[in-house]
Amino acid sequence: MDATRKTDDEQAARWNGPAAHAWVEAQPVLDELLRPFEDLLVEEVSAESGGHVLDVGCGTGSTTLAVARRLGPAGSCVGIDISEPMIAAARARAEREGTRAEFICADAQDEPLGPAAFDAIISRFGVMFFNDSVRAFSNLRRAAKDEGELRFLVWRGPAENPFMTTAERAAAPFLPNLPARRPDEPGQFAFADPDRIERILAESGWAGIDIRPIDVACTLPERELVGYFTRLGPLGLVLREADEQTRAQIIETVRAAFDRFVQGTEVRFTAACWMVGARASST
Repeated sequence: MDATRKTDDEQAARWNGPAAHAWVEAQPVLDELLRPFEDLLVEEVSAESGGHVLDVGCGTGSTTLAVARRLGPAGSCVGIDISEPMIAAARARAEREGTRAEFICADAQDEPLGPAAFDAIISRFGVMFFNDSVRAFSNLRRAAKDEGELRFLVWRGPAENPFMTTAERAAAPFLPNLPARRPDEPGQFAFADPDRIERILAESGWAGIDIRPIDVACTLPERELVGYFTRLGPLGLVLREADEQTRAQIIETVRAAFDRFVQGTEVRFTAACWMVGARASST
């Protein structure tokens, strides 16, 4: 098996296994935590009639549905994600709400999406997991109409996002096999380097590339904190295999490590991100 195929399989397994189910279970909490980012993207989408938008890495569909509501009946929004559990949850939400949106369970890196089908392509933290980012963004370029807009949010580096790595750093003494994060590999901080983002987009046929740092204030109810770090992220995956005593020690230690972010009944932190824009050049 070549390295590309292995990475594809690893991502598919991750987002269709326990991690995906954890995200579905935590959907209401995560929706509120990530709402500020959703609002930023929705503001970028034109409400003019006839708008057709693709939401890449749509997860359980919150942003897709928000865009669909903004566009109204004259437009449409399609969400795509590799995770079957998340897509199932997204479709159920759309049906409950009566919101007109379509969801595709597929890998946006290779799925035929065009040609020239969308006026805009957006993503809220959904494009950092491609094993071949140039191939993925080339595929998205083919799916965009000429002069179509690309707009997505990604995380800056771990040093600027200490909240995101607090759990694994605190748990490391108990879990020597906790997977290390590696720069440029598929994952949360894969697009931390803005020069890498610009190079990938330019090689993929995008023009007018604009990469701006944004800092967003985020809040999480303190009562949800333990559930957050025990279910999600690298620690959430490894903690399932720990024995009861080790698990209790880890939870106690990690919870204490988050004290600096706790203010009364809320957990507060600043998310350091890149807001990336580009357009599908017709030349």
